[in-house]
Amino acid sequence: MPQFGEPVPGAAHRERPAAFGIAVREGLIAVVRVRPAEGGDWLDLPGGAIDPGEDEIQALVREFGEETGLVVSAGRRIAAIRQYFVLSDGEPVNNIAGVHAVEVTGEDPSLKIEDDHDLVWTDPDEAIRRLRHDGHAWAVAKWMRDSLP
Repeated sequence: MPQFGEPVPGAAHRERPAAFGIAVREGLIAVVRVRPAEGGDWLDLPGGAIDPGEDEIQALVREFGEETGLVVSAGRRIAAIRQYFVLSDGEPVNNIAGVHAVEVTGEDPSLKIEDDHDLVWTDPDEAIRRLRHDGHAWAVAKWMRDSLP
């Protein structure tokens, strides 16, 4: 499993199980523009931490809905990645994440509870250039390569 990012020197990074997804519509992929109240503006793949009692697929479906308002079903696992980063509360973590292809099966605006996340459909090449986490960009590139005939 490839490791991305750099650890914060001298900090202990808690391993944080997570799940992310790649959904496609008319050649574009779903990403979320994140604009937290404390500042910042970046793109991530939809997804996030696995809550206690959840498995990777349950977390992926829940997180996708909370961030985008889309109802999805998980497909094949594209990759497993590790990504060092610092949470918005300042905690350094190392996401241990599965990245799955997902199919959008519907929309349910009542699922979307993360007000600082906005769904954006973007070209996969543009996503690779603009995604905040190198692990997310790598997973999109792997998904693109695996999709070649």
